[in-house]
Amino acid sequence: MTLKDTFALSWRNITGNKLRTGITVAIIAFGIMALIGIVTSIEAASASLTNSFSTMGANSFSVRYKDRNVRIGGGRQKQNTKLSKSALKEKKSNMGKVITYDEARAFKQRYNFPAKVGLALSGPRGIVVNNDRKKTNPDVAVLGGDENYLELNGYKVAYGRNMTETDVESGRSVCLLGSGVAQKLYPENPEKAIDKVVSVDHTPYRVIGVLEEKNSSAFFNTSKIVITSYNNIRRLYATQSSSFNIGVMVNDIKMMDAAIGEATGTFRPVRKLDVKEEENFYIDKSDSIAESLINNLGFLEKGTIGIAFITLIGAAIGLMNIMLVAVNERTKEIGLVKALGGTKRDIRLQFLGESILISLLGAVVGIILGILLGNGVAVLVKSGVVIPWGWVIAGIFVCSVVGLVAGLYPAHKASKLDPIVALRYE
Repeated sequence: MTLKDTFALSWRNITGNKLRTGITVAIIAFGIMALIGIVTSIEAASASLTNSFSTMGANSFSVRYKDRNVRIGGGRQKQNTKLSKSALKEKKSNMGKVITYDEARAFKQRYNFPAKVGLALSGPRGIVVNNDRKKTNPDVAVLGGDENYLELNGYKVAYGRNMTETDVESGRSVCLLGSGVAQKLYPENPEKAIDKVVSVDHTPYRVIGVLEEKNSSAFFNTSKIVITSYNNIRRLYATQSSSFNIGVMVNDIKMMDAAIGEATGTFRPVRKLDVKEEENFYIDKSDSIAESLINNLGFLEKGTIGIAFITLIGAAIGLMNIMLVAVNERTKEIGLVKALGGTKRDIRLQFLGESILISLLGAVVGIILGILLGNGVAVLVKSGVVIPWGWVIAGIFVCSVVGLVAGLYPAHKASKLDPIVALRYE
């Protein structure tokens, strides 16, 4: 028998037992689908996270009063057991001190590094913006900044103008609308929003600018925002727990480390820290939160690999059992092949080929379903199409190995049958 004849016979036997083959293929496909689907989803989520939290450029960082500490799956980071009780008490007393208006202003005035400094204060979220004809859904966020806020956060003005220092210092009720808000209120022409008065959470604001469309994601919609001055936010919404966020953009990315060092040295005296005290503020690079979330997503990927591995072990056992049943069912056929000159090698190749083909069919089905499932998530998180080629190749390889291992013993058993006994088998 030629190799072509051997595999043709294997394929005929596969198609001749559709139900049994389909069940085995489905088991293998489920494991591969879980692996490819979740890995694709993780890659899509990672791309969306990077897009979401890279609102500041690569040459920017921010100074915050506390660490973001973004974690998935709960749990707390362990404290350094080497710290003394007094040091732990001192560190605890320093935690949670918000960055006040005076501290933020002092930093901006004292920071003598070739960089732009912007101050920001968050306002309410989930509010409604309306004019005399239309209103938005309650999903708009109000943000307070200064004249450098737009540049530091990657926004550009499409119509109108940016805030001036006078707007910021006076805290008057002027604002810039995100593209989504402007299109909702003035669908015929967002430019008509300029110099109009809109109600932001029942407070009248004069619109001085409309922002350009910016890439959004499922994690943060950059178009459903209203930006005003931080002094306006202080006047209307700020509480004792409100903390300023300080953004810094250096002229050259190579100067980033020096800029961070200078920022630390500048802000310590502002926060009235002694030389021996630890910093009670944190410095985040623009992509730090995305990196933190992506690292946590790695645990989900490892868990998925474990689940897929267990599923494939079960599939291999099931496939081996099916192949052993096939040996018993086709004992006469094996005897006839041997009587017509078929060798042990031909018999082994026939059963191994059948086992590998079933396994590869499961891999193909699982990969297709996994990519479709994963890219369904990509659509939800507003990411591009993702195909994890490395895992696709790995899935095909693993399924080939599963088929080979599952078919070895049945193929060996079939090849050892005595042709005379096999032909007399009932």
